Amino acid sequence: MHIEHLLRDESLGLRLLWADEPHLRQEISGVTVTDLEDPARFVRPAEVVLSGLVWWTQRSGRAKADRFVSALRTAGAAVLLAGEETHGAVPDDLVEACRRHGLPVAAVPAHIMFRAITDTVYLQQWGELSRHHALPENVRTTLSRLLAQEADPAAIVDAAFAHLDRPVAYVLTPTGRTVAATAASADLPTRDAAALIATGTAPAQRNSHNSTGTKTGPAFGRASVTVPVQADADTVSPYERWHLHLPDADDAPPRMLHEIAEVLGRCQETRARRRADGDRAVRELGTLLTAPDTDKAVLESALRACGIPDEGPYRVVVAEVGSGREISAQGALTEAAAHVPHTGTAAGRLPDGTAFAVIAGADAVSEALADVWPLLAAGEPSDPLHAGIASPAAAPRDLNGALSEARYALTSARTTTPGASRLTDAASLTGLETLLTGVPVEVRAAFSRTVLGALLDETNASASALLQTLETFLACDGSWARTAEVLHLHVNTVHYRIQRIEHFTGRDLSRLYDRADLWAALLSRETPATNGRCARSSTSRER
Repeated sequence: MHIEHLLRDESLGLRLLWADEPHLRQEISGVTVTDLEDPARFVRPAEVVLSGLVWWTQRSGRAKADRFVSALRTAGAAVLLAGEETHGAVPDDLVEACRRHGLPVAAVPAHIMFRAITDTVYLQQWGELSRHHALPENVRTTLSRLLAQEADPAAIVDAAFAHLDRPVAYVLTPTGRTVAATAASADLPTRDAAALIATGTAPAQRNSHNSTGTKTGPAFGRASVTVPVQADADTVSPYERWHLHLPDADDAPPRMLHEIAEVLGRCQETRARRRADGDRAVRELGTLLTAPDTDKAVLESALRACGIPDEGPYRVVVAEVGSGREISAQGALTEAAAHVPHTGTAAGRLPDGTAFAVIAGADAVSEALADVWPLLAAGEPSDPLHAGIASPAAAPRDLNGALSEARYALTSARTTTPGASRLTDAASLTGLETLLTGVPVEVRAAFSRTVLGALLDETNASASALLQTLETFLACDGSWARTAEVLHLHVNTVHYRIQRIEHFTGRDLSRLYDRADLWAALLSRETPATNGRCARSSTSRER
C-alpha cells in the first residue's frame, strides 16, 4: 500500500497539505500513533505517523514543530497525518516544517477516528500478503482489528488460536512470567517456563529427545516449539521480550506460529509505546525523589498519578546494565516488579538516566526480587545487571532517603561483582567491609592512599613488610604475640615495625579510632589482601 492509495480513500477524508509527487508513491510499512514531542525512537522506517498534535502549543510553536518533524524525518517516517480535532486545524508552523524537511503531511478531519486509518492500512496489508499466510483470512482480519484497538495479548492469543482444536499455547517472558495463554493451558511454574525460554525444555526434560532429535516439552512427552516474538529493540528491552511457546509443535504449523508471533510483536510494541507516552508521571516522580525538601502534598499527588497509594510502606530499587542502555535497565525493573506482589508500582528513569522503581508494599518484596534476579541475569548473561534496593520507606516523606540508600546499594553491587549481575539489599550492608563497597571506587582509593601513604609503595620492600605487619596486627585484634606467631617474627620486631607504621601514617595503634581508620584504609584498597590465620578468622567473623 502506498501513501497515494491511502489519500484516495474517500471514507477517510484525508486532505493533503504538502507533498512532492515522488513521496506519494512510497510504500507504507505500518502505522504509529504518537503525541510525544520527540517520537523518533518509536517510529519505524516507512510508517504512517498519526498525531493529535497535543504536544503543539501556540507559544514556541515553530520550534516545537521543527523538532517534531525533524525527528520523524530522521526516523524515516513516510507521511504525517495530523489531526484537526485538538486545534481546529493543522498549524501552519507544522506544514511549513514538513515542507522544509521534505515530509508529506495531510490533515485528518476531526470526525475521523485514528483507528479507522489504522484499520485501513493493516487490512490492506493483510489482503496484499494473503497468499503468503497460513492463518485464515477471517482470523487475520480479526487480529488486524484487535491490533488497531490496542487489545491486550490475551485477546490476541485467543483470537489467533480460536479456529484450532483447543491448543495449549503460552506467551512467556525470559524470566518465565506468563503474559497470556489459551484457555486450555494449565498454569506453568515460573522457573520451568524460564527454562523453556533458555533451553527449549523444562528442567526434567533437557536430555530427552524424540526419534528426530527434537527436544521434548515439559511433562507432555511431545516435541515443543518456541518462537521468539520480534519487537523493536529501541522500544522493548531484552528482559521483557515475549516468546510464543507450544508444548506440542503439532498443534499449529510453523508458518502460522510465525504469523502469530509477528502480530504479538506489534502488540508488544504498541503496549511499550503506550507505556512510554504515559511515562511523564513517572518522570515527574523521579524528579521529585531526587529533589531535597520535596513538599509532602506534591509527592503524594505524584504517587497517585503513577497508580501508587499515598500511604506506605514502599521499596525503592535502582538498576543499571553494563552496556549502559537505559531502556534495558528500566525494562529489567519493570519485568522484575511484575513478579512482585504489590499494591502499585512505577518504573522509569531518574533525571540522570538511572532506572528506578517504587514498589508499594514491603512484605516479601526483597525476597521476590532476589528470586527473580538470577532469571533476569540469565536472559542477558554477557551484560551485567546490577541493582540496589533500599530498606522499607514507611511514608512518602521517606522516599528521598530511600532513593539515596538504594543508590548506595547499587554502587555496592557494582563494586562487589563488576563483571557479574548482582542485586544488593541495603539491609545486607551490616559490616565495615560490606559498607565500604557502597563507596565509589575512586573515593575508596583516594582514602586508602591518604591514610596509608608510603606503606603502599610497592617498589619498597620495607614498606611491603610494614603493610603486611599492619594488616596482620589489626586482623589479630592488636595482639603482639599472635602477630609475631603468624608472621614468624620476634615480638620485639613486631614492636619496631608498629612504631615505623605509626611514624609513616601519623596514627596511634593503641587508639581504637586510629585502628578503625587504618583497617578501613586496608579494606578500601583495590585488591585487599588477607594474610595469615588471624586475617582469615577476622574475615569469617565479618561475614
